[in-house]
Formats: sequence, structure tokens, C-alpha cells
Amino acid sequence: MADYRAPTRDMRFILNEVLDAARIRALPGFDEYEPDTVDAILEEAGRFAGSVLAPLNRVGDTEGATWSPEGVAAAPGFGDAYRQYVEAGWNGLTGSPDHGGMGMPRVLGSVATEMWNAANMSFALCPLLTASAVEALSHHGSDEQKARYLEKLVSGEWTGCMDLTEPQAGSDLAAVRTRAQADGDAYRLFGQKIYITWGEHDVADNIIHLVLARLPDAPAGVKGISLFLVPKFILDDAGGPGARNDMRCASIEHKLGIHASPTCTITYGEEGDGALGYLVGEENRGLACMFTMMNAARHKMGLQALGVADRAYQAALTYARDRQQGGTAIVEHADVKRMLMTMRSQIDVLRALCLDTASQMDVAESSDDAAERKTAQARVDVLIPIVKGWGTELGVELTNTGVQIHGGMGFVEETGAAQYLRDARIAPIYEGTNGIQAIDLVGRKLLRDQGSAMKALIADMRATADGTAPGANAHPGLAAALDLFEQATDTLIAGGQDVAMANAFNYMMLAGYVVGAWYAARIADVARVALDGETDETDFYQARQASARFYIRQILPKARGYAAMVAGGPDAVDMVDAARHL
Repeated sequence: MADYRAPTRDMRFILNEVLDAARIRALPGFDEYEPDTVDAILEEAGRFAGSVLAPLNRVGDTEGATWSPEGVAAAPGFGDAYRQYVEAGWNGLTGSPDHGGMGMPRVLGSVATEMWNAANMSFALCPLLTASAVEALSHHGSDEQKARYLEKLVSGEWTGCMDLTEPQAGSDLAAVRTRAQADGDAYRLFGQKIYITWGEHDVADNIIHLVLARLPDAPAGVKGISLFLVPKFILDDAGGPGARNDMRCASIEHKLGIHASPTCTITYGEEGDGALGYLVGEENRGLACMFTMMNAARHKMGLQALGVADRAYQAALTYARDRQQGGTAIVEHADVKRMLMTMRSQIDVLRALCLDTASQMDVAESSDDAAERKTAQARVDVLIPIVKGWGTELGVELTNTGVQIHGGMGFVEETGAAQYLRDARIAPIYEGTNGIQAIDLVGRKLLRDQGSAMKALIADMRATADGTAPGANAHPGLAAALDLFEQATDTLIAGGQDVAMANAFNYMMLAGYVVGAWYAARIADVARVALDGETDETDFYQARQASARFYIRQILPKARGYAAMVAGGPDAVDMVDAARHL
């Protein structure tokens, strides 16, 4: 398995040259987001990812987490790596200083998240879920819950997880049956949850579960779901882990990939009076709390796909440079160059998309201007399903391309290429399948406001395409794709719910390729300015131009196909009789 080298120069390029770093630095609380600090954090995070996490990726895949009636044991080396991760302060990088965090912006935390996932996706899922628990408690927890739990979660001394779905429910949370009964100021939970990532393990002293359940008099459907904080160990009078709660891991799943990430079935109330839990937020308002967790997690899914794709690219490039065929290294073969640039160009734009979305999240949360916060949040709402949906589709496609570049050696496990593909395959499924992301994009984010947020995004992209944005050249390829995308947007708005639902996935993919082209154009413009001036990094900027040019000429044409699918309307789907045609 090839070593991992964090692409810190590429990350700095996006952070400092393509995005507006000064805008983030000007936000309240982010004055330490200075180039020297950013560089130091990137270098140290890259070192930790490459030297501590990456070497465990293979053993995590081959040996994985193990279950016993006493609990779940993490894969060999994971406990020590997690201890180092916490002691180095990485878990608190973007955490609030009020709870012991460093208070850095999300956009910087996002590059670290990419590194952790590139180095070891199974490991990275643990702090990713903890961050989701922090999100939920920060926004919806009581003052007492914040005081008792946030500092330990922000530091990573305790981990968090989301306990949402059940065997009969799947993505339909209206079918959740886990029940909660009042017990004084607390509640007792009974039921079962499945697919709980890092729901049981031995790398931290406590695990804080955020569980969806129903109260006895709750309304039917999603309007009757509440959210509860359920600790593995009930806190004692000193605030530390005390008695074991009445919840157990009944089993862990045997999966295609991410073998070192324990995916648990958790039962509540099978051995006593029920699992002790505490209401988070208001009764029957658990879905709103859940989406606070889910939106942040969905952004991280895009970063996860980006990280694994970049790791696969690095491995494929190393192999192609070393592998001789026909008297030359295969990296010189035209079709291999095509495949490598297919990977590289899309990794470049996906990184820009993920980091730009994170920067908009920073503005939406931290700006002292209400109008600016609202505008940024509207942009985040539109981009999140593209980050998660299109981004994770790319993750599978690009790791698959990495296997192909390895040829026969990619189909055997020793090179590691197959693991990247197997690990990446889960990302389009969890945290809401990509079909759900597409429905979210066209239903909640397009039809609800008649496309106003999407049209604002199109206007910004149009300024780059026309060369009217600061520093932009004209980009005819992007302009033509925007015409198709604008037509598709109008088609869905005019057609209403039925047309939008039948075309949702194709529209999401179309949006992804066009938005990707916008970032490719911006990357090319920045590189052009650098090359027109004085730079000692000519090769770097020429490589960025080559990548952007390849994307526009070889990747963006896919948008025409998706636009044609949307223009064709829902008839091809609606005419299918499920009983007779499938």
C-alpha cells in the first residue's frame, strides 16, 4: 500500500488564492486564521495523517474491529492512535474556546478532515460522528447538557454517535419505534437501532449516543420524534463515567469496506429498567435537531470522498510512474494519462467545492451582519446536497479508476487500490442516500423558494464565465454549460413536484459538473495571474492550468448528457409500471 502524503500545497492554493481568506479572517473570533498559523497546522496535520493514521489503514482493513459479549475492541493500533489524536488537540481544532477548543474556522477544519479520511477513513469516522454530536448539543442542548458533556466531546476524551435508523425504518424515520418513557427529569429508552457508526468501542472512556425515539403520546410520523442524549456510562456526581447504562451492542456488521469502523446494532432496555436518557431540545422536535447533525455530517461525506479519492490518485500515480510496459513507464501512455487527469482534475474542483462550502458555513455562523449570514446560509443549503451527492459519486468513480490504472494488480488486495474503492462505496449510501440528496436539492432547496438561491449561484457562475468577475477571463465552455443548467432549473421549477422528483438525481449530477467547472475556471484564472507575474512555482501553476483545462474539455461535456435527461422530462420514469416492467 502506497504511503500517503498530504497535498498541503494544493490545499493552501485553494484556501489562500482561490477562496477569500481575508473574508474568513475578518469574521469575529477568527483573527488567528493567519497564513503562518494555517501553514503550521497543515504541515503538522499532514505529518500526523501520514505517519500515524495511514500505516494503520491496511491492518484496519484486514483485521478490523471485533465484537464480543463484553463489547467491541478496536482494530490493532487504533486505540493508541486515537490517544495521540486527542492529546495533540486535533479533535478540538474547530471547537469553541468556551469548551476547550481552538476556535479555528470550519474551512481549516475541513482540510484536516480530508487528511484524516485520506489516511484512514475508518479511523476518521469516529471524530466525524463526535463532531456531529457537538453540533447537536451546541445548537439544541440545555445549559446543563452543554456544561456536562461538551468539553469532553470537543476534546475527544469522549466520543459521540448518531442512533437514528431501525431495521424496519431504513431512511423512513417516520417508522421509528424506539420509545422513551418519562422517569423524573430523565427518560428511559427501549428499542433497537442499527447501522450505528462507532456506536461501541474501547478507544474512549465514554460514548455519548444521540438517539431518536418516541414519547408515549407523540404524534404519528416524523412530527412525533424526539432526540435524547444517552451515555454509555451514566455520569457520576463528579461528572465522570459511572454506572453502565442499560444499552448494549448486540452485534457489528460484516461490511464491504471500512472494516475498522464498527457499525453496530444497539439495544436499549433489554437488561433492566431502560437506558437512561435526557431530552435534547423540545419534545417531538427531534427531526430539527437531527438535521443540525446531518447537514454538517453530509458536508464531511464530501470531504471523505475527496480524501479517499486523493489517496487512490496518489497510489495510482506512484504505480504508473514505476510500472514499465512497452519499454516505458505507463504514466507516459496516453490512456493512463487520461485516467490520471480524470482523477486529478475532479479532485481539484471537489476540494474547491468542499472548502468553499465550509467557508460559507463559517460566514453563515459567525458574521455579525444578519443579511450576510442569510445569504451565506442560502448558498450552503444549495451546495450541501451537491457536496454529498455528486462528491460521493465521484469518490466511487475515481477510486474505481485508480483500480483500473493498476490493471490486474488493482484487483488484488496487496496494492491497497481495492480497499479505497471498497471503503468509498459506503459514502453514497449513508447520511441519506444520494437519491435523498437529490430530492433534498430539488425539493427543499429549489422548489421551496422557486429557485432564488440556485439562481443566485448561477449568477455568480455567470460572472466568472463572462469574464466580469474580478480577475476572471471569459470561459465559453462554462457559459454554454450554464445555459443548459439554467434551462434545466427552469424546467424543474415550471414542472413542479412530479417533474422534479423524476429528474432529481440527473439534476444533482448536472449541478455538480457545472459547479465543478466554475471552480475549474476560477483555478485557471488564479493560475494565469500567477504565471503572468513573477513566481518561482511555474510548474505548480501550469499543472493547475492543465488540470482545469482537462476538466473543461473532458469532464464538463458530461453535463450535456445530464441536461438532456432532465429536458426529456419524467415520462421515461412515469411510464414504467412497477408491477409489470421491473
